[in-house]
Amino acid sequence: MGAKMKPADGAMTLAEMKEFAGFAAATQRYIRRSLDVGLEREDAMVRWSRDVVEAASIRAQARHYARLDEIRAIVPDDSGLDAIEPFLAPLVTISAFDLGQGRITHFSAYRFLYERLIGASVRPWLPGAFCAAAALPHLHPEARRKLLQSISEAAATASGWSSRQPVFYPHWVEKVGADALPN
Repeated sequence: MGAKMKPADGAMTLAEMKEFAGFAAATQRYIRRSLDVGLEREDAMVRWSRDVVEAASIRAQARHYARLDEIRAIVPDDSGLDAIEPFLAPLVTISAFDLGQGRITHFSAYRFLYERLIGASVRPWLPGAFCAAAALPHLHPEARRKLLQSISEAAATASGWSSRQPVFYPHWVEKVGADALPN
């Protein structure tokens, strides 16, 4: 027997869909591609590669994302300093890669992606990882400024985070020609 969906679940799914729809087209595309790579949903090279530059980017992303299973397994459940280094160092490295691609241009898109790549338990760690990755010198100073200004005070100083897992995972949608639509 399947789980029953409560009205609140539907409302939250709709809110997640609306948030995703508010992202720029390039951001939406990058998130879908990243989910295909990170969750091994599709052959990302076949689905997303438009040229040799994008193919190289996808291969590099796959190399970085190979650490996602390790990161998922060690998300700290508290703020104990002993657990931070083995978790936060690879998370910041992967985050720096994604921010360096230029398609994740603000904290909300970053949070949206990483909640899905890693799970709800990563939420308390995302502001710190984002700020660390956004401040690294591999980014142009103007990009660093825009990224760091995109995180709200509320997100940076939250006293608690939801443990509810995301439910909307955007996928590739094939375009349908007008001649395929019913009259």
